[in-house]
Amino acid sequence: MRRILRSPRSIPAFFALITLIAYGLLLPFTGFYWDDWPFAWAAQFLGPSQFIPSFAGFRPFLGPIFFLTTSLIPANPVLWQTFALIIRFLAGCSAWFALDQIWPRHEFQTLIASLLFLIFPGFSQHWVAYTHINQEWIPLIFYLLSFGFTARALRNPERNSVHTIAALLLLIAGLFPTEYFIGLEPMRFLFIWVILGEETKGFWPRLGRTLKRWWPYLLIWTADALWLAYYYKSGAYVSYGVTATRHAISIQTLLLASGDAFWKAGLYVWVQVLVLTAQSATAPTSLLTFVLILLSFLSIAFYVLHLEFSAAPPRAEGRRPGGQTFAVGAVVIGLTGILLGRVPSFAAGLPLTLQSSYDRFMISMMLGASLFATGLIDVLIRDVLVKTYVFALLIALGVGQQFFNANIFRRDWARQQDLYWELGWRIPALKPDTAILTDFVPIDYETDLSFTAPINWMYAPNFRGGDLPYAMVYVNKRLGGASLSDLKPDTAIDLPYRTVTFHGSTSQVIVIYAPPNGCLRVLDPIYANAQTYNKFASLTGLIPLSDPSRIITDAPPPGLPNPPFPAEPAHTWCYFYERAELARQIGDWPQVAQLGGQALQRGYVPQDDFEWLPFIEADARTGDVKSAEQITRQAWKDNGKLHQGLCLLWERVQAEGPAEVHAAAANLLAELGCR
Repeated sequence: MRRILRSPRSIPAFFALITLIAYGLLLPFTGFYWDDWPFAWAAQFLGPSQFIPSFAGFRPFLGPIFFLTTSLIPANPVLWQTFALIIRFLAGCSAWFALDQIWPRHEFQTLIASLLFLIFPGFSQHWVAYTHINQEWIPLIFYLLSFGFTARALRNPERNSVHTIAALLLLIAGLFPTEYFIGLEPMRFLFIWVILGEETKGFWPRLGRTLKRWWPYLLIWTADALWLAYYYKSGAYVSYGVTATRHAISIQTLLLASGDAFWKAGLYVWVQVLVLTAQSATAPTSLLTFVLILLSFLSIAFYVLHLEFSAAPPRAEGRRPGGQTFAVGAVVIGLTGILLGRVPSFAAGLPLTLQSSYDRFMISMMLGASLFATGLIDVLIRDVLVKTYVFALLIALGVGQQFFNANIFRRDWARQQDLYWELGWRIPALKPDTAILTDFVPIDYETDLSFTAPINWMYAPNFRGGDLPYAMVYVNKRLGGASLSDLKPDTAIDLPYRTVTFHGSTSQVIVIYAPPNGCLRVLDPIYANAQTYNKFASLTGLIPLSDPSRIITDAPPPGLPNPPFPAEPAHTWCYFYERAELARQIGDWPQVAQLGGQALQRGYVPQDDFEWLPFIEADARTGDVKSAEQITRQAWKDNGKLHQGLCLLWERVQAEGPAEVHAAAANLLAELGCR
């Protein structure tokens, strides 16, 4: 075993172990996010072939990748997360292959740079697996392999043609599917420059030889740039509201953007986990992250220190010969990779924000950032033992950061599970052409387009083409645009969804509210009206549009297939609340009261006081006035936002309830000062 650990042949196994620790510990508890749902829905209901026309107006060379992967892997979140784990491992190995070909005499440094690339903490989107595997990671693997085969062509003249052709084909496969990596190609020029510098003396001879070897790649790179310029201006390009920046860019703006990219990708990301965990240092997630960082540091340091490279092992070197040659080149190339990797997103006018969906732009800066960090530490720290510990710490911090990120996605998936089942319990079925309106749903990695897919999966399980039956619409995002011009009745709602479109109107909607802490609820002009929710300004303008009659109340709850949906959770408070809300909609007050009694008997109570309302009204209407009054007084005391809703509730009881409760309702209204 000791001999195996010391051998460089153990490195792929070590890569696999680090990949598993960084990305796989919470794999069973993660699912679909962001564009994963629309892609998975399209593959399931329209077929993989639909990705070809689907991407015709947006990265047309990406369609074949989606077609291939979705033909092989079903819409199962666990399978896609497992596939993402494999792809991430292959990407790390591809980076190691490429860097080892470029700097074969610096095995220690290239191994470290590859491990930093593997766990790069600036990219938090690993778990948006369905989307990013296809859109970026597969093309990036091709690009990394292309770098490696270019180096092989230079170092093996007898097989130059074969390796060059392989490198060119891999470049095409890595460059054309997505514009993310158009800034990487100058790094190849610098890699060639470094390799040829080993045997070519003098600046001009070296430059001439470098250009001679780079020009075939330059032609492909230029062809891609011309294609993108033509495509974006041709009118065929249809993106998500993103257009290339057309205004003049000042030197100051360019310098600020460059400094921001350098700071975030080159420096801050390596320690950001310490900043994030410090905000809640005693939370279970933070404590587990600290433990994982410590264990990873010890394991990585032990492994790297005991590796026997073809040269002297690190602990015996003292000062590695030729180390400065690697370090200077890595710093220069790494800095170039960081700055040029920012070009595509900067040109599109998009921000580089960490710990958000925008940090996906870091994927084009990862290789440069990993090289920069490796080279910088190689320059600053001469003692190899200290250097190894610092590298091990950086890698361990990256592992901890990714575990921290995994917990964010785990919580997101758990909240999704709650919402889908709450929606199914509250809305057994929906009339076609219904739009679900809301201001937003408080989950980080979903949009209205994301939710539209599972809603159609739930309520249109036999869909096979035509107009999309249902849509989720975030009014704060769509209002005033092409999809939703205003909120007047009978205003058209048209939501394009890849190769299909939803057509509805503002007279065919229900309005929902998903509180950060509480159960999903359907708002309506009677029970959950604008007066009751008068403290929620973003919702009050929508509530008059809500038409609960579009809910088919006598249908059985929809069967949510598992996968892709999570299994039905335990029936806690929200289950009883949603079923009670459905019963209230049809005026079955005894059923509402019964459900409330069952929930309380099991020890369940709401997190949001608004959820007392149906049960208070049911108790009052069914004669249990004492219970209704008791809960009312407590809720009135606890939550001032509930006052208007409680007054309206007791006014309804006084006007519509049994005669024997009219006097009690009048007395309570007077006591609360509702008049």
